[in-house]
Amino acid sequence: MKEKNTNRIKWVHLRLTTEEMNLLQRRFEKSLCPKLSDFARKNMLGKPVILKYRNQSVDDFILEISRLRADLNAVGNNYNQMVKKLHTLQQIPEFRDWIYASLEQKEILFDSIEKIKNCVLKLAEKWLQ
Repeated sequence: MKEKNTNRIKWVHLRLTTEEMNLLQRRFEKSLCPKLSDFARKNMLGKPVILKYRNQSVDDFILEISRLRADLNAVGNNYNQMVKKLHTLQQIPEFRDWIYASLEQKEILFDSIEKIKNCVLKLAEKWLQ
């Protein structure tokens, strides 16, 4: 059985103004086409072009959650180091110092958790509108 030749061997030369090229480039960047030639070919042949769609609220959510995750990781690391220190304590004054330091870390942790709650509530309100 003979296979169909899918190689593109014909050339189309096209001249554009700077404005036309800029418009073509902007539209190409909004598409999911990997190459400008694919984008142009689909447009010329009347085939559908799939465009990128960005949801700004989801992008904001991801950015905020990433920041909060980094904050929580830092607090968690500090807290773990303090617990390890507790296991190595042999004198009472060191134990008191650890308690004071742990209270500070606890407040930071609770503040971070409160930020997460507020962020989730704001996002929930946006999505429910």
